[in-house]
Amino acid sequence: MDFPVIPNTHAMVMLMMTGVALFLFTREKIPLETSSLLILVMLVIGFQVFPFENAQGAIKPLEFFYGFGHEALVAVSALMIAGEGLVRTGALDPVARQLAKLWKWNAGLALLLTLIVGAVLSAFMNNTPIVVLMLPMLIGAAARSNSSTSGVLLPMGFATLIGGMGTTIGTSTNLLVVAVAADMGMARFGMFDFMQPVLIAGSVAILYLWLIAPRLIPERQPPMADTSNRVFQAHLLLAEDNPLIGKTLAEVLRKAGGSLQVKRLIREGSLFISPLPDVEIKTGDRLLVSATSEMLKEYEALLDATLLAGPEAAESMPEDDLQLAEVAVTGGSRLRGLRVADARLKSRYGLDLLAVHGARDVMTASAPALNQRRLQASDVLLVQGKADVLRTLKVGGELLVLDSTSDLPHSAKAPLALLIMVGIVTLPAFGILPISMSAVLGSLILIGTGCLQWHQATRALSVQVVLIIVASLALGSALMKTGGAEYLAQVFLYLTQSMSPTWVLALLMLLMAVMTNVISNNAAAVIGTPIAISIAQEMGMPLEPFVLAVLFGANLSFITPMAYKTNLLVMNAGGYKFNDFVRVGTPLTLLMWLALTAVLAFSYSL
Repeated sequence: MDFPVIPNTHAMVMLMMTGVALFLFTREKIPLETSSLLILVMLVIGFQVFPFENAQGAIKPLEFFYGFGHEALVAVSALMIAGEGLVRTGALDPVARQLAKLWKWNAGLALLLTLIVGAVLSAFMNNTPIVVLMLPMLIGAAARSNSSTSGVLLPMGFATLIGGMGTTIGTSTNLLVVAVAADMGMARFGMFDFMQPVLIAGSVAILYLWLIAPRLIPERQPPMADTSNRVFQAHLLLAEDNPLIGKTLAEVLRKAGGSLQVKRLIREGSLFISPLPDVEIKTGDRLLVSATSEMLKEYEALLDATLLAGPEAAESMPEDDLQLAEVAVTGGSRLRGLRVADARLKSRYGLDLLAVHGARDVMTASAPALNQRRLQASDVLLVQGKADVLRTLKVGGELLVLDSTSDLPHSAKAPLALLIMVGIVTLPAFGILPISMSAVLGSLILIGTGCLQWHQATRALSVQVVLIIVASLALGSALMKTGGAEYLAQVFLYLTQSMSPTWVLALLMLLMAVMTNVISNNAAAVIGTPIAISIAQEMGMPLEPFVLAVLFGANLSFITPMAYKTNLLVMNAGGYKFNDFVRVGTPLTLLMWLALTAVLAFSYSL
């Protein structure tokens, strides 16, 4: 077999653009959504200026916009909204509470059950809310048992990635591969058609994460260390209608249970009064107190007072749904090194800063020097914000929410939200509706029944995910129609011409695994799917195992923290280093690669 020749100029340009896209997707300083939009615009303008026509007809540049209405993107977006409904109603909270109880009894068994539960849940919904739910539970369990989180958080994160491989809706990557392959004429995979190889390989991987992985991870100090001794100073405002107005400070202390430490009493903005027991409380007085975040919230309730973010907050009372939370500045946060004034917590995140707890100092929001203080990794901020703001903050990873005060309560609509999610999964599983239709229908019911508000549904959508999917679909389509994908398949076969079909399959999966740890897994999947189909057609082999090789390989996001969003969340929460992912993720990737290759080769008689 001679080395293949590039079929035409457009195919050569598409191959070059693919290389440019893969390069841009690895640039941390360029937002992924910016790179995706740039690629999309280049494709549309390029084919408009330089038209291309083949035996099937001319490529219409506007076709590259069809990705915005592609079935896979509709399904991904609707499932993100449905997952948000489960989070907002607290439908998954009972699972976390039961696991937390088990950790008190047997940590080893609890870790195994946590890995299994995380994997099973991730097979039917996005793993990001699952990781966000598990992190505070595991951190709290470790703190109560005086044990380390190092051997727990990383295996949990990897277990959710493994579970997501098992069904067509487990990850957006799965949905894309299945949809693109169907667009190219292959029979569509059913919901559980590739569950068996994932169960076999995943079972071995779970045992590795349970028994071996924790021993490979060095002891790491998470940002939230020493939570029991973290004390903040904050202001409590006594408003005009407070029943304590006219009472003495001694009566206020008795009302608070006798444990309240009042540093000083501040009156009329700047008048400081010594906290003597017989001082009479007047309207607008502010108490400077010192306590843990939990006790501050308790004092606020006992005294019918209001926690303030500073003197200026006295003029505008907080809304009823504000919650108190501790958040830590992580090593990878863009806030690290910024002055408090430049962090713009109120305008950027909707958070009121009450206090800062650092390794060597504690400062209240009213301290004159606070705005000039530079935030450092592991600084803990005491903040107030709306419940939905704190929820978004937990998922975003910019700041790490440490305590559980921001967790939404288990609402009365939780069973309904869970039932709707079961319906979303069941309808396509029995072939009644495709997943895109059932997910959209389920999202509508969630909103119509009040399980989810419209502003919450829109916040569940990710611009980054939408644009990377659309750009990847456009690039994959251009590669296929110009002959670029077929050329890459021929090059791959030329390099592996002396190998058996099993080795070709194995190397294709390994190539996807390498790509997904460097670039976006969705991009790797969409670009790899037409190449896999071309390889199978050139070899005269069934399409399914080679498409599954792309699907599985694009999900092996274990070796680098930037390979998947939840890896970054876990990295920040556990204080892990880059090498920790390499140390634990590389054996896991090889283990899954070998097991999946063996199962596919046996199942399809390669």
